Amino acid sequence: MLDTLHRIVKAVNAAPDLEHALAIIVTQVKRAVDADVCSVYLTDFERRDHVLKATEGLLQDAVDKVRLPYHRGLIGLVCERAEPVNLADAPSHSRYLFTHETGETQYKGFLGVPIIQNRKVLGVLVVRQIDKRTFADGEVTFLFTLAAQLAGAITHAQASGNLTTQNDLSPPKRFLRGQPGAPGVALGTAVVVYPPADLEAVPDKPAQYPEQEEEDFRTAVAGVVADLMAIEDRFEESLPAEDRALFDAWLMMLGSDSLIGNTVRRIHEGNWASGALRETIEEHAKVFDAMEDIYLRERASDVRDLGRRILMHLQQKVSTPSDYPKNTILVGDEVSAMQLAEVPHGYLTGVVSAHGASFSHVAILARAMEVPAVMGLSNMPVSRMEGRSLILDGYLGRVYVSPAPSVVQEYRRLADEDRELHQELEADRDLPCETTDGTKVPLYLNTGLISELNTLGIEESEGVGLYRTELPFMVRDSFPGESVQVTNYRKVLKTFHPRPVTIRTLDIGGDKPLPYFPVNESNPFLGWRGIRISLDHPEIFLTQLRAILRAAIGLNNLRLLLPMISHVQEVDDALMLIQRAHDELIEEGFEVTMPKIGVMIEVPAAVYQVEALARRIDFLSVGTNDLTQYLLAVDRNNAHVAEIYNDLHPAVLRALIQIVRSAKALQKEVSVCGEMAGNPAAAVLLLGMGVDSLSMNGGSLLRVKWVIRSVSCGSAKELLQAALRYERASEVKALLSNALEEMGLGGLMRAGR
Repeated sequence: MLDTLHRIVKAVNAAPDLEHALAIIVTQVKRAVDADVCSVYLTDFERRDHVLKATEGLLQDAVDKVRLPYHRGLIGLVCERAEPVNLADAPSHSRYLFTHETGETQYKGFLGVPIIQNRKVLGVLVVRQIDKRTFADGEVTFLFTLAAQLAGAITHAQASGNLTTQNDLSPPKRFLRGQPGAPGVALGTAVVVYPPADLEAVPDKPAQYPEQEEEDFRTAVAGVVADLMAIEDRFEESLPAEDRALFDAWLMMLGSDSLIGNTVRRIHEGNWASGALRETIEEHAKVFDAMEDIYLRERASDVRDLGRRILMHLQQKVSTPSDYPKNTILVGDEVSAMQLAEVPHGYLTGVVSAHGASFSHVAILARAMEVPAVMGLSNMPVSRMEGRSLILDGYLGRVYVSPAPSVVQEYRRLADEDRELHQELEADRDLPCETTDGTKVPLYLNTGLISELNTLGIEESEGVGLYRTELPFMVRDSFPGESVQVTNYRKVLKTFHPRPVTIRTLDIGGDKPLPYFPVNESNPFLGWRGIRISLDHPEIFLTQLRAILRAAIGLNNLRLLLPMISHVQEVDDALMLIQRAHDELIEEGFEVTMPKIGVMIEVPAAVYQVEALARRIDFLSVGTNDLTQYLLAVDRNNAHVAEIYNDLHPAVLRALIQIVRSAKALQKEVSVCGEMAGNPAAAVLLLGMGVDSLSMNGGSLLRVKWVIRSVSCGSAKELLQAALRYERASEVKALLSNALEEMGLGGLMRAGR
């Protein structure tokens, strides 16, 4: 039956529209389970009934005409329970409802399976038997799987309006739901992009002439290098240096011994160039796939995209320029940053990717280019999107396909508001970030994603609140030496001088293994990582500490941050090693100074030890991303539970209040460096708690500054007290939305649409 299931699923996915998909389902399922009837009923949420939309075995004239009221009959029972109903003798059930319009006889066997999407029952898939029959467990799971496939097709049909037929069936929502990738509203035409070459389909073949295979491979790599350099040149004027450095990271990968050397080795071991490339790319990608850190995990798609580009040159294919319309919305199964970069300047309006998340390179680039993006639309039928009119809501992660005129009119109004908002934000660019009652709130930048940071991209930041040091370790074939690290760190310290730069020490481990330092663990979320691995390997930690201290000589704008602290002994041990590195450098003649030292509060255990930690260090930095995940036990990158992740959850708010109060009792500074800091509405609550500073991505700085300049500390505290009276994150969000609307700042939040 598994083969039958795969065949039906494939046919459903290839169906041109919902009507054909339903016809395939009822015909194939009836045959597969040897039933007398198979039917699909869909729920009309406005008229509150269930409509017969397809059948094999009942009268075709009944389709679109037979309607069963809510809570009536066995169909209504399946919807109420949201679980299968399996009856050997349906007419004997108290809820049985005979419908003569369908030509139904006294069918006895009945199996109804709900079609569910996002907790809503969209309809029921039913099979019937004339004789008494209880359907087997395998048949129930078979229908369950098909119902899940059908839910995706129905959702797409709702988004594109295909369900609004002559029967006036009107679904409650007509959009595809994904994850916000880059804020903004876009109206345009879909241009579908696809991978340039299928790396996974490459077979292993013997290399008859290894030297020629190696030469072909190196020529292909050189071709990709030339492509990347040309794309980077195109973005020289439109992207800040930090974001252009994404291309430098790819170029570094292409020049690494691990990529080139391992592929060449495999060629000389007997595999042809394409097969050797496939093995090497997959080996590298799996290292990133295993990482818990969302940003670094997304690098796997970059590695695979590089591999496809090399394969394209190996196969001597030339990328055919697409016909990009003026308002192009790029759509793909997994849009790559290089595909985004290939769109002519000024033509790109939005990006929609079926896979990927807000930390993928394409989302980062989209934010830097101020192009709205929606990621992770797993139910989007990419192959049917070409040329479609789309509306993209990057605030809420929604995509409207072939939208109705009323929706177009509303989003054009919102797009106009966005443009006006942008002009207002720009007017505040050079103004100080302070509340209406004169309290200054420094806004810092989260950066360090790329090791080669050349010039300042965001002038309005007060410095760097979080500089991540992991990527320079990831793109090399061995641990970078002390002198290499000094160069990297000094570059960012000089760029922001005299503004402070907070450098976080290495956060690697079971969740972020290095290619040359692999760590395999069954539960990397709770494993050997962060400060734990640094303390277990003092030779690695001391080298980094020495490099960081040396990099700050003569600048004195360094702040040092220790990640993933869970108990005070880790801090004591780390402080001892920091002092040791400092003393060694002094003995060697380096005029280093001891920087301010802080710890990250991102583990619940640390929340309850803040006072003990604060007595040992100079400042605290709260990583709300991890803290929220650990408090709520939710992996926000898991689509099944992503909606549960919410940093406005009352438990998160109360944990933050406890952190601030405990730190203030010892006069220690508290900063917030997670995504919550970059949320204008949440920033008001953090201000009300007494947080000293906020650190965020560059795209959020002006928005947060605008809201802080529009409120007083007193009103922020009042809003916080009001938020604490609620028990649900949704209620807190609604409160903040209303408050911003009353202050005339409604454009900062797109709630309620």
